[in-house]
Amino acid sequence: MKFSLSIAVLLGLICLTSAKIYFQETFDGDWEKRWVKSTSKESENAQGKWEVSAGKFYGDAQADKGLRTTEDARFYQISAEYPEFSNKDKTLVVQYSVKHEQNIDCGGGYLKLMPAEGVDQVKFHGDTPYNIMFGPDICGYSTKKVHLIFNYKGKNHLIKKDIKCESDEFTHLYTLILRPDNTYEVQIDGKEVAKGSLKEDWDMLLPKEIKDPNAVKPADWVDDKTIPDPADKKPEGWDDIPKEIPDASATKPEDWDDELDGEWERPLINNPEYKGEWQPKSIPNPDYKGEWIHPLIPNPDYFDDDTLYLYPSNKFVGIEIWQVKSGTIFDNFIITDDVAEAAQFAELTLKTREAEKKMHDRLEEEKKAEEEKKAKEAATEVDTEGDDDDAAADADDDDNAATVDDDDAGDDDDDAKDADDDDNDATVDDDDAASKKGKDEL
Repeated sequence: MKFSLSIAVLLGLICLTSAKIYFQETFDGDWEKRWVKSTSKESENAQGKWEVSAGKFYGDAQADKGLRTTEDARFYQISAEYPEFSNKDKTLVVQYSVKHEQNIDCGGGYLKLMPAEGVDQVKFHGDTPYNIMFGPDICGYSTKKVHLIFNYKGKNHLIKKDIKCESDEFTHLYTLILRPDNTYEVQIDGKEVAKGSLKEDWDMLLPKEIKDPNAVKPADWVDDKTIPDPADKKPEGWDDIPKEIPDASATKPEDWDDELDGEWERPLINNPEYKGEWQPKSIPNPDYKGEWIHPLIPNPDYFDDDTLYLYPSNKFVGIEIWQVKSGTIFDNFIITDDVAEAAQFAELTLKTREAEKKMHDRLEEEKKAEEEKKAKEAATEVDTEGDDDDAAADADDDDNAATVDDDDAGDDDDDAKDADDDDNDATVDDDDAASKKGKDEL
C-alpha cells in the first residue's frame, strides 16, 4: 500500500516537473525590455501608443497592471520573443486576459503565435506570418466572436462555427487548448464554450469526396413536383372580364372644351372583378422522381493528415489589432504544455475579476451619489433664485407704491395751488367792485 502510494506521489511529481512554461507575462518590472513595439504604421500617423495600467477599477493597483491601448482610431502592434519550441506530441495551452474597460464598440482583442521565420518585430504588421490567431473581436452588434484561425500549408483557415466572446467592461480570461489528437477546446473564464475536431471544424483538409465530373442529369429526369391538371377547364366568360373599367365616379371638368380638348372619356380604374389570367390548378406529378443528386466519387487529391495541430516552430507572441475606441488592457499571458499549470495561473485573473467588480460597483455608487448631490444642489439654487426674484418683485411693488403716493401728493399740491389761484381771483374781483363803488359815490 505504501509502495503504491509512493509511486503515485512520484508520478505526480514527475508530471509537475515535466510541465513546460514557454512564456509568461504579468507586465511587472521592466516589461519594455521584453516587448518590442512595431513602427509599421508610424509613417501613416496611425501607430497607437501603449502603456501599463490597472485601469479605472481593479483589485490591486500594482498586481493588476496590464498592457493598455491609449489612443482612439489607431493600429496596435507589439510582440515578445521566447525560446523557440515545437508542440509535437504535446498539448499547447495559450491563455491571457482581456479587459475592454472602455466598453469597446469596434476593435480587436486577439493575439498571434508566430514562427521564427519571417518575423521582424520592429516591422510587425497584419501580413506578418503567424501559426495561430486567437481571441475576441468586436465591431458593433453584428460581430462579437472569438477568432480561432490556424495556418496550414501557408493558408489561414477560419473556424466554421461561431464562438461568442464577452463584450462587457470587465476582465475576461481566454484559454485555447490544442491537443496532439487534433482536438481543441476554448474556455472563457475557465468555462468551456467550444470544443471539437480540427478536421471537422476547419476546411484545412481537402474533401474526401467530390462530385463526379462525368455524371450528368438524365435528359428524361423529371424533377417537377407538380403539373397542371389536364382535366381542369377555364370557366365560361373568364376572358370577358376586362382588367380595367371606366371610373363611374369621375365627372367631366367644367372647363373641358370638346372642340379644343376632344371628346371627354372617363378615366380607367382597376376592375375589382378581374381575376387575372386563368391558370389550371396543379396536381402532383405522377412521373416525379425527386431532386436529382449529383453522385460523388472519392477525391483523388485527398489525403489525411494527423499533424494538423503541429507547429514545429513557435518563437513569438504578438498583439496586432485596430481599435476605434482605446482602453483595452491585456494581462496574465501564459503559453505552456500543461492544462493544470494554466488553470493554476488563471487564479490570478479570477481573483482580479471578483475584486474589480466590487471596486467598479463602489465607484458607480459614488458616482450616482455625487450626481444626485449635484442635482439636489442645482434644485436648491433654483429655489433660492426664485426666492430672490420674489423679493425683488416685492421691492419693485413697494417702489411702485411709493411712486403712486408721490404722484397723489403732487396732485394734492396742484389742487391746493388751483384753490389759491381761485382765492386770488376772488380777491381781485372784490377789489374791483369796491373801487367802482367809490367812483359812483363821488
